[in-house]
Amino acid sequence: MIPTLPTLPAPPDHTLVAETVRSKVPFHADLSTISPLAGDASNRRYYRLTLNGGSRSVILMQLSSPEAFKQSEEAVSGAKTVSTELPFINVLHHLAKADVAVPVLYYYDQEAGLLYLEDFGDVTLAEACINAPLQTIRTLYRQAIDMLVRIHTKATIPPNAGCMAFDRRFDVPLFMWEFDHFLEYGVAARHGKPMRASDEKAIREEFHKIAELLAGQPQVLTHRDYHSRNLMVAGTRLGVIDFQDALMGPAMYDLASLLRDAYIALDEKLIDGLIVYYIESMAAHDHRFADRFAFRRLFDLMSIQRNLKAAGRFVYIDRVKHNPKFLADIPRVLGYVKRNLSRYRELSGIRDHLAPYVPELQS
Repeated sequence: MIPTLPTLPAPPDHTLVAETVRSKVPFHADLSTISPLAGDASNRRYYRLTLNGGSRSVILMQLSSPEAFKQSEEAVSGAKTVSTELPFINVLHHLAKADVAVPVLYYYDQEAGLLYLEDFGDVTLAEACINAPLQTIRTLYRQAIDMLVRIHTKATIPPNAGCMAFDRRFDVPLFMWEFDHFLEYGVAARHGKPMRASDEKAIREEFHKIAELLAGQPQVLTHRDYHSRNLMVAGTRLGVIDFQDALMGPAMYDLASLLRDAYIALDEKLIDGLIVYYIESMAAHDHRFADRFAFRRLFDLMSIQRNLKAAGRFVYIDRVKHNPKFLADIPRVLGYVKRNLSRYRELSGIRDHLAPYVPELQS
């Protein structure tokens, strides 16, 4: 069954926005222009408000409907409580207290579904790395890992009872939901017909083993979408966005999202060095991974899970949301999967059963 998608809202009322920036935001300004920005895969819309003749700007986030944690996954996320607070605002306040560089929320017009936010600019980490020398890329990614370590340490301990992220977690059912999302869209929908029952059974058994292993790892506060398009390079500062689905999960999830990114392919030696940098940075905060080989294996397994989910998600966004712009990134993420499957002999069964349906995994 194809999900029913919320209807995108009409553009915000110019008069309402002008009055809000004049009377509600802390610095009281006059609105000059409202310019739509390219959206992501969500149902939110974004605008840049230029103020006082262009001397300042604000990002306007427009909600399509009252938002909650991904509803399709809520039932298996371990969530025990229901909050009426907007997840974006709830998690933003928690991360800000931990000195994570999230945008300042100037004002929330709840009735209109409009959030007035600090503007981090237009340069994503992915864009900052285009044609940049390796040393610049290394420096930027180390900065991204420094911020990630802050999320995994200072924002995690001690747990904040007021942050809803601590009431939901990656467990086996949620990992399997993501694996099944790939099988439904990345295989069956993309391939044009369902898998053979024997292949699907064998693959799901292997996926379940991985899900149990990953879900059993020590958990930290996990951004859940920590990649190069959700990190904004604003001068010497690196801003973090799109954090509203944060939850508890294994540390490798965010690291895999960053280093096995759908939108930028990093040099393999650079990835090796950045993994070591993460491990050493966590150790400096008394979070030690005793066996680096075991950590690397878990990182690779997490990358397989994360990249398969992404491949399925991109097909879903095309088929259900009618947005094909992410399809071009599928070969990259499946290339990562092929590389990681080949590293471990015990994963050959996954490759053998999947390859007939996924050309990118074939030899």
